[in-house]
Amino acid sequence: MPVIRPIQAKDDAQMKAILQACLEEADLAQPGTAYYDPQIGALAEYYARLPRAGYFVAVAADNDDLVLGGSGFGPVGLDAEICELQKLYLTPAARGQGLSKRLLARTMAAAQAAGYRQLYVVTDTKLPIANLLYQAQGFTRLAQPLAGDEHNGCDTWYLKALE
Repeated sequence: MPVIRPIQAKDDAQMKAILQACLEEADLAQPGTAYYDPQIGALAEYYARLPRAGYFVAVAADNDDLVLGGSGFGPVGLDAEICELQKLYLTPAARGQGLSKRLLARTMAAAQAAGYRQLYVVTDTKLPIANLLYQAQGFTRLAQPLAGDEHNGCDTWYLKALE
């Protein structure tokens, strides 16, 4: 079973490649998506500096250097009680095994521990499996993005209370 741990600098290149490959696969390699976020090549440093934020990677149980995917959270907009789920992506080989749910659970627990009360998600209709995940986990779909959302290339938004 894969191990979930905080991201390290050695994971940055693999996580960037995973994120970009997933968005290319969905035809979302465009401005306004995470594909062009300036920090994707240095996620470990970015999340270490960002207050009330964190990022986790899933690595192979027998190889701590093999990243299978990741998920993080950080502030969004000006509401101190709401954070954003950020960059939940998996390699194709890691999909279909419940790893997204495990990463999401770890991320939600860390966000709650950081003092957030709600988790906001930005995704797209071109990512139907992601949408099914959020719906199955009790997220409520929103009609429009929250103020301060920087990913204007996406068309679907969710919000969930952290319990």
